Amino acid sequence: MSATPNIIAFQGVEGAYSHLSCRRVFPEMEAFACETFVEAMLMVDQGKSKLAMIPLENSTAGRVEEIYRLMPKSQLHIIGEHFEPVNHCLLGVKGGSIEQLKTVSSHPQALAQCDGHIKQLNIEPIAGFDTAGSAFELAQNPDPSHAAIASSLAAELYHLDILQDNFQDITGNTTRFLILSREQGIPERKADTAYITSLMFTVRNIPAALYKALGGFATNGINMVKLESYIRNGLTKGASFHLDVEGHPDDRMMQYALQELAFFTKEMRNLGTYEAHNFRTQNQFLQE
Repeated sequence: MSATPNIIAFQGVEGAYSHLSCRRVFPEMEAFACETFVEAMLMVDQGKSKLAMIPLENSTAGRVEEIYRLMPKSQLHIIGEHFEPVNHCLLGVKGGSIEQLKTVSSHPQALAQCDGHIKQLNIEPIAGFDTAGSAFELAQNPDPSHAAIASSLAAELYHLDILQDNFQDITGNTTRFLILSREQGIPERKADTAYITSLMFTVRNIPAALYKALGGFATNGINMVKLESYIRNGLTKGASFHLDVEGHPDDRMMQYALQELAFFTKEMRNLGTYEAHNFRTQNQFLQE
């Protein structure tokens, strides 16, 4: 059996923020662009890539709904997380200048996040399919009066000039990515290391099921940092949830909490245990 290629898959166009995250975390791996999240995850599932870099949520735009629908259907494991600050750059053709600009294109969310600066320059925003795609189109049809809002990597790949860095109106916009693998890879517990355990479960259809299921985390001193509900298979009996907690399955108190969770659920799965990204200790993103 041939070895799995040293590839990390991502959804989007080359130069997208997902691509930038792949480069930043795994510079030694080949990043492979996929049209859809399903395609990126299937590459890992079928052994065509070792890993996938998948966005789960953004501090401005919220959660990526599709991922919550895909994860229950997948057998992939979360082996890590990455927080990528979104730094929008105003890109122009080589030799162009801000004074020449009349229009700018990008993903609608990026345009909204840069709305103040766009208005200051008195240029017309044009909605595009995505950030990197807008940069690619500008490179294919160079026009000094037109710009794109995308990443610095997009500028590098498509040979565009960065006319203005940090073009977003408010700093701190950050995307959390999950790193997915076919192998479970739960790390050995270290006393001086913080861990996140991601769980997926469906509660039994009884009164106060969620309250009872989560009670074990409170009584055992386990901090919950994220709880999301999602619809699974269109069923209305028994809600399904994604839960992130601070802790490792080898912790005694975590084991007690997991036992109580299992008792009040009809299905429970550990999606992965991984080291907490240092961004968590530096910021309050998604932990309010």
